[in-house]
Amino acid sequence: MLNGMYTDRERCVRAVQSKDARFDGWFFTAVLTTGIYCRPSCPVVAPKPENMGFHASAAACQQAGFRACKRCRPDTSPGSPEWNRRADLVARAMRLIADGVVDREGVPGLAGRLGYSIRQVERQLLAELGAGPLALARAQRAQTARLLVESTQLSMADVAFAAGFASVRTFNDTVREVFALSPTELRARVQKRNDTTAAALRTLPVPPHTLPPHTLPPHTLPPHTLPPHTLPPHALPPHTPTPRTPPPGTTETPGAPLVTPAPATLHLRLPFRAPLNPDNLFGHLAATAVPGVEEWRDGAYRRTLRLPYGHGIVGLAPRPDHIACRLTLSDLRDLTVAISRCRRMLDLDADPVAVDDQLRTDPLLAPLVDKAPGRRVPRTVDEAEFAVRAVLGQQVSTAAARTHAARLVTAHGDPVDDPEGGLTHLFPTPEALAGVDPGSLAMPGTRRTTFTSLVGQLADGRLRLGVECDWEETRARLLALPGFGPWTVDVIAMRALGDPDAFLPTDLGVRRAAQQLGLPSTPAALTARAAGWRPWRAYAVQYLWATDSHPINFLPA
Repeated sequence: MLNGMYTDRERCVRAVQSKDARFDGWFFTAVLTTGIYCRPSCPVVAPKPENMGFHASAAACQQAGFRACKRCRPDTSPGSPEWNRRADLVARAMRLIADGVVDREGVPGLAGRLGYSIRQVERQLLAELGAGPLALARAQRAQTARLLVESTQLSMADVAFAAGFASVRTFNDTVREVFALSPTELRARVQKRNDTTAAALRTLPVPPHTLPPHTLPPHTLPPHTLPPHTLPPHALPPHTPTPRTPPPGTTETPGAPLVTPAPATLHLRLPFRAPLNPDNLFGHLAATAVPGVEEWRDGAYRRTLRLPYGHGIVGLAPRPDHIACRLTLSDLRDLTVAISRCRRMLDLDADPVAVDDQLRTDPLLAPLVDKAPGRRVPRTVDEAEFAVRAVLGQQVSTAAARTHAARLVTAHGDPVDDPEGGLTHLFPTPEALAGVDPGSLAMPGTRRTTFTSLVGQLADGRLRLGVECDWEETRARLLALPGFGPWTVDVIAMRALGDPDAFLPTDLGVRRAAQQLGLPSTPAALTARAAGWRPWRAYAVQYLWATDSHPINFLPA
């Protein structure tokens, strides 16, 4: 448990002294003598043990009066793996906070989604994380604000409201308190680094554009000469959006959301815990991509995003130490939610060392893990969308499932513009699909019934699929629907709900791999053997699938 992690003082001290990046996001180190807090892997000289304090969240550090380290940027740590491997109240609350629910609906909205009282939610979050929901959401807003300040040329007012602050004053006070710098000073630091880089370039004897890129260190090249994923965050070319102007004859209302009307494009780095094997992760997403909604282009997986305030298009490409993310948003208020959903889809907050160590205890699985460690579970950015696609994919090939989904997208999806690729639509909402004529679906009658039952319950709210769901309760609700068997329920639990222990003993690929490895191949016997893989059976499925030559297991060319 996380509580045990950050209260195990001796273990935390060893992690800090060894600068162990595996613990980044698990806990934060508060340095009593300097008043700053760091990630465990901070490169500076470790403080004396008696000067260290440990907290489970950045918000708890901030509430205790500590400011973020300017060197290690603890606000950019990978998230704690606890929130994606647990289904209790605290974990579900943290997933909802990351999805921006507190900013949009307040603490009452958070408690209502969880089915608990406000007092109970606050009490449990304070007990485990040392901070309540408002403080946790505030820390997240501060991180988003810093990202916008440093990587765009938005006005500070637009940054404030895009990050979720109610006023510019609150934005200024929070940034100054958390980072010990004003928003203007944060942007000035970035500009100073860029000016230093430009000055260094001017001293080169040969103009940079006359040299092949590999002859210069990456950080000395002007930003436009390298793709964004090769640049440090401070060197990314800032986005200059169209300024927002009020309608003629009107004035801005204090506290009103100020957002840019033109789509904004940001280049980001998404951190993860090593190792990460991108083959099955991006291979699965690309091989099952729905035309018009997803595509693989120029070494990146691209897809459209339906977001609370608008829509977006994201491109994600694997790099040795991060995921390069190019994100275009129609409304910058969706930035935090978009990042959270992309991280969740790529399972970037997982703890691969813990997963692989557990799976290696089985001598028949160990060679698969040793051959390609760090496999992740490919998930989704939209739980309802994945459930619909799981039904479309029942007992048909991957190509047939893509065809069925593409027809629905063309007929019922919302169109989007994508000047940089071939994306054309957002995946249809359950409400739009509830009006589909069953006779127009090219599938057997029983599957039509399954499809209409699912979208009907999703549309009217009787069935909810989201980060706040209790996994076992949602399984039971899905099993009660006509045409839903164990395979469909568990594939939704694994890839949509995010249950790391979901298992598919009846899956043909899993059974074929088990037979090849000498594992039991009947569902009952394989389930009994897999008890030793818990709580990571969803990851075991990825290793078993990888024994096949199916395109889902290979990074596209």
